[in-house]
Amino acid sequence: MKLNSVQIKQTLSQFEAQAIPDDHPVVPKLNELFGEHTFFLNSDGLNVVEPNESVEAGAQAGTVVNLANWSDAHLASLAPTNPGRRTSLSFLRLNTD
Repeated sequence: MKLNSVQIKQTLSQFEAQAIPDDHPVVPKLNELFGEHTFFLNSDGLNVVEPNESVEAGAQAGTVVNLANWSDAHLASLAPTNPGRRTSLSFLRLNTD
């Protein structure tokens, strides 16, 4: 799910992470591997927000999905998670404004 700037800000207020800027050199490769998303890095690894069918108080919901975990103690290398074992970490409310 590609998020707008308001949704990124809302996500970061509910989920401790850093958004990878769209102009970062790694984004084209991430898009090739995982599709068009806003990508987030945190202590668990690489994450995206996927739409959730729930709608609460007029806000779209999203679920944080972990795509890759850190493979070293220095948080310098990522290893993809098994798609069947990807975990949903949290439930987010996202306004579309």
